[in-house]
Amino acid sequence: MAKSGFSGLLYRRLIGAAMNSARGLRQAILTEEAFQIYVFLSVFLVPLAIIIAEDYVQLIVLVAAIFLVLITELLNTAIEAVVDRVGLDFHELSGRAKDMGSATVSLAILLFFIIWGIVVANNYFSPINLLAA
Repeated sequence: MAKSGFSGLLYRRLIGAAMNSARGLRQAILTEEAFQIYVFLSVFLVPLAIIIAEDYVQLIVLVAAIFLVLITELLNTAIEAVVDRVGLDFHELSGRAKDMGSATVSLAILLFFIIWGIVVANNYFSPINLLAA
């Protein structure tokens, strides 16, 4: 039975959004080398996060850092696609947009290393944990 009214509209909107998201992820995985690398690393890093984390809060933070890199890479790719669609001629604003998109990915990666470094140092190298071992 077809949904009607507000719930039908909401249902169609959710299905449409899910399909658009799946198409975007598929395109990124098939065509974007940087995104492919981050997805490949994520396959190993998420299980590693489960091993490293001492509680759910640490696990959430570690996994969120991974997803933040993936999210910023997708946004950077979208910015680059729009800039390239507008024109391949060099323009200062186009270069600035691409550089800022790249900077967001770099900051996300830096944050990833800071978060993972702090959690690993706290869990494995802090003086309290070394005394307990």
